[in-house]
Amino acid sequence: MEKAYQALKQYFGYDQFRPLQAEIISSIYEGKDALVLMPTGGGKSVCYQIPAITLPGTCVVVSPLISLMKDQVEGLCGNGVRAAFLNSSNSAKEQRAVEDRFFNGELDLLYVSPEKVISQGFISFLKSTPINLFAIDEAHCISAWGHDFRPEYTQLHFLKQSFPNVPVVALTATADKLTRTDIVSQLRLQDPAIYIASFDRPNLGLEVRPGQRRLEHIFDFINKRTGQPGIIYCLSRKSTEELAQKLAAKGIISACYHAGLADGERAKAQEDFIEDRVQVICATIAFGMGIDKSNVRWIIHYNLPKNLESFYQEIGRAGRDGAPADTLLFYSYHDVMVLQDILDKPESENKEIQLAKLDRMRQYAEALVCRRRILLNYFGEDFSDNCGKCDVCRNPPEYFDGTELAQKALSAVYRLREKVGMQMLIDILRGAGKKELLSQGYDQIKTYGAGRDLSAGEWQQHLSLLLNLGYIEIAHDQHHVLKLTPASKRVLFENEKVQLIRMKTLKDRQEQEKEKAQQVTVRQRTTGELFELLRQHRLKLARERGIPPYLIFSDATLEEMAAMKPLNESEMSRISGVGDFKLKEYGTDFIDLILDYVSQKGNTPQGSTYLITLEMFKSGLSVAEIAEKRQCAEITVYNHLAHLLEKGTAFNIDSIVSPAERKEIRKASKYLEQPVKLKALYELFDESVPYYKLKLAMAESRISSV
Repeated sequence: MEKAYQALKQYFGYDQFRPLQAEIISSIYEGKDALVLMPTGGGKSVCYQIPAITLPGTCVVVSPLISLMKDQVEGLCGNGVRAAFLNSSNSAKEQRAVEDRFFNGELDLLYVSPEKVISQGFISFLKSTPINLFAIDEAHCISAWGHDFRPEYTQLHFLKQSFPNVPVVALTATADKLTRTDIVSQLRLQDPAIYIASFDRPNLGLEVRPGQRRLEHIFDFINKRTGQPGIIYCLSRKSTEELAQKLAAKGIISACYHAGLADGERAKAQEDFIEDRVQVICATIAFGMGIDKSNVRWIIHYNLPKNLESFYQEIGRAGRDGAPADTLLFYSYHDVMVLQDILDKPESENKEIQLAKLDRMRQYAEALVCRRRILLNYFGEDFSDNCGKCDVCRNPPEYFDGTELAQKALSAVYRLREKVGMQMLIDILRGAGKKELLSQGYDQIKTYGAGRDLSAGEWQQHLSLLLNLGYIEIAHDQHHVLKLTPASKRVLFENEKVQLIRMKTLKDRQEQEKEKAQQVTVRQRTTGELFELLRQHRLKLARERGIPPYLIFSDATLEEMAAMKPLNESEMSRISGVGDFKLKEYGTDFIDLILDYVSQKGNTPQGSTYLITLEMFKSGLSVAEIAEKRQCAEITVYNHLAHLLEKGTAFNIDSIVSPAERKEIRKASKYLEQPVKLKALYELFDESVPYYKLKLAMAESRISSV
């Protein structure tokens, strides 16, 4: 584990693991199979990436989307990790190069598509080099009970059969009990350790509004978040196109994304969003697992999702960097009817279960109890406190002590040995004389007729509330019978109190919601002038290198920089998210910007750090000597000199990049798309000319590279 902590700091810039990560990594070191459930943005990837880096051999990661692989490999390479991918997007030359690196033991991680894994001859290919781990990402795709079934995943069980001594770790962000059991069975995991991290994402705000006047509310919502990227999920392809057009007409830079677009159009829309050229993407769920953008600040669901698993995974794409993010769900009964029509078809897989899950999604949207509490209890997390932050908690309904009422219902479930569904439970509580009830002897239990004073509709409301609060759960694979939970046992045996909502309040609130939606409350974020300067500088560097901005630093890391104002490499290395590789690659750029900022505020002599470097360079010292004397990296010295050239300061750089080299660089830049990307220029020279030479030559010529 000492190596694990060293790798975490060196490659990812963090001093401590998140909850469960260290335990999962330790289990993998012991050669155990594992099933890992962590919410989107919770740190699943680190659980296999750290063992991959620190163990001999290569980790093979099965990942479902090309775009997801590309993002993850780019991110890893950007941290100095040896990673590559094999999928249908590789050219023959690229595939051979990756295969050679794999054969030569030069890869820590190899990402592959499920189609590639099951292709002929791939097992023989894998056996050519030691494998230390198989990681099955987005493992819910393997389950017929899951919300995103992918046929190729069902054949992955042969990995365990072909490599019985190599641990397999299955990872997913959302899976209920039924799906978790199915994943273990399908992959043939051997006595796996099951790790379920807290699904709580306290940085996500949760809000539901009625479906009336959606466009008006969306315009207002986005205008209060100028410059903050976000996603709007729509049910139909047509809706994404129409909404993107309406946003554009209001001056909001947006694009649409759905499976019906040409590959090139989809790729451009996704790339423009990832690289912050587009603020808003209007998309169907086709825009999903491939999005690894850490600074998405909000998610809107234009229509009701078909289940809570999909909903939670989709909102989880906001705030992956840990900074505050907002989510908004629009709900109408029309959405429910449309989804019911889609699911209620003869060819639908597990139709009954999918309709039951849709009903839970509807209950969430209609509920007047803490929304975070509903979500966490749905995923089996015993969460009994209200969050205080969702729209319901900010405007709570009128409660009453419902302990006795809850005890009647829970006691009946207990005495019935958890063998009946909700409708039968209501009939028993109301003392119904139905033939089926009497034939089973249910009229003989002590709580038969204990709830005659309430109507069937009132019991339906109360039981739905108990379900949302985590006091009961539904076993969909056992004919939807009701089961007790740890929370319900505390009510029955430990005198825990239960707060329920008065029915009058429910009706009153529903009427109020139809008339008007609540105003958006935008939480304050740690931003300000310096954060915006850092963000714009990140965008500039990203465009120079042709990579998404968040691969340089996340918003959360920039916020910490803006707050702590690190002025040297030692201070910068203590910022979360700044590992050794990124410190060397980008640290000085951001230190220089912060130095400029604080100098302009009167805290240090303006531009002093650049001028000191320049005077030392003019005195004849080499870049290496300057770096040693100033106790900084050589790249810092090159960046100082490039900055001065860009600002118009003239000096001789022949000792670093010759006049002939500069001439060739200027000539080559004319053949590239303007503004010139340094990465494109680097590739044009077949990676033979170092970045620092390219940057200095461009800076001297003042050729725009942004």
